[in-house]
Amino acid sequence: MSERGPSTAPSGAASPESPPSPTLTAARRTGLLVTFILGGLTALPPLSMDMYLPALPEVTSALHSPAATIQLTLTACLAGMALGQLVIGPMSDKWGRRRPLLTGMVVYVLATAICALAPSAELLIAFRLLQGLAGSAAIVIARAVVRDLYDGVEMAKFFSTLMLISGVAPIIAPLIGGQVLRFADWRGVFVILTAVGLVLTLTVWRSLDETLPPERRHTGGVGSALRTMRGLLGDRVFTGYTLTGGFAFAVLFSYISASPFVVQEIYGASPQAFSLLFGVNSVGLIAVGQINGKLLVGRVSLDKVLSIGLAVVTASAISLLLLATGVFGKTGLTPIAIALFVLMSAMGVVLPNTNAQALMRTPHAAGSASALIGTSSFLVGAIASPLVGIAGEDTAVPMALVQLTCALLSVTCFLTLCRPWQPRD
Repeated sequence: MSERGPSTAPSGAASPESPPSPTLTAARRTGLLVTFILGGLTALPPLSMDMYLPALPEVTSALHSPAATIQLTLTACLAGMALGQLVIGPMSDKWGRRRPLLTGMVVYVLATAICALAPSAELLIAFRLLQGLAGSAAIVIARAVVRDLYDGVEMAKFFSTLMLISGVAPIIAPLIGGQVLRFADWRGVFVILTAVGLVLTLTVWRSLDETLPPERRHTGGVGSALRTMRGLLGDRVFTGYTLTGGFAFAVLFSYISASPFVVQEIYGASPQAFSLLFGVNSVGLIAVGQINGKLLVGRVSLDKVLSIGLAVVTASAISLLLLATGVFGKTGLTPIAIALFVLMSAMGVVLPNTNAQALMRTPHAAGSASALIGTSSFLVGAIASPLVGIAGEDTAVPMALVQLTCALLSVTCFLTLCRPWQPRD
């Protein structure tokens, strides 16, 4: 594979050396509302997942299905977000960012509303898949918009800023979900998500301008999009960062999928207590993300920071596996919660820096590159999700084992494909 990013733009695309107009870019960057809109778009996936988490045991009972089947409602949404990005990312390179984004958001709102009415686990899984397919527009296009407006260190800093905004979602989402369950059943969670999607759709329609001018769009069809993606995957370093981030995301999603059962069923916490613990872990992720963006980026090599983050994630996963298997004897919730907090916090440097490093190599095809990054993350996460429940609801060992396996795969991709010790063109 090539040591550098693709040197020429695909057919119909502007040259990689053709940046946006400096005046236009500066004007777009100054809008605080646009920053919050992008944060809201990147927050949509954690909102869709995390607000629903405290309700998982109730859904299992209400729909008379085993935990492994109900966990497929998470897997379906995640798989939809993975596959949808492969289509919507290239579409946004061809038609601009606004039209695909607004179309996806409208379908997301409709699918979420239908989820609230689903009478069976099978129909809920089907419409969660549609919800994910449509919602993928939010995350893939938000990332592409950032690439339209920023480069280099500034892009890494902006990703950390987005983590501050979108990171509020994992804190408040399970708290809201837990409170909704006090007054309504699990269907009320999807009613709230429908309202959130509608507000975000209207805000995008009114306030987010197009960031990809016509002269920088691709004019080719499906074949051109596939050639673009093949060229991106031919860049060994881009592929390395994409897979590194993808397996790291799988570690995170293993926690998201399994923690409601681990914390509530194994350790006896209430939905509200689980929501509080989940929120504390999200605070750790946000805090470390801000340290990354405000203090480390521009002063310390992104690869060096990423190396430390991956090491901490791996060490935390090892600790969780040792605790879950009883190596230290019978343990309560506190040691597990501490290990999960450290693991989640380390994601604050791993996820934004892998995104930034990958996108730095793809100025000519931000939508396609964003699609590949997102698809790898969500697809690997979708595969990891059902594995954490394979041994039932009474043990945390599968969660810890999946996390450790994915962490080791992430480190392997970073070392063998990214090769951070080598100079790059």
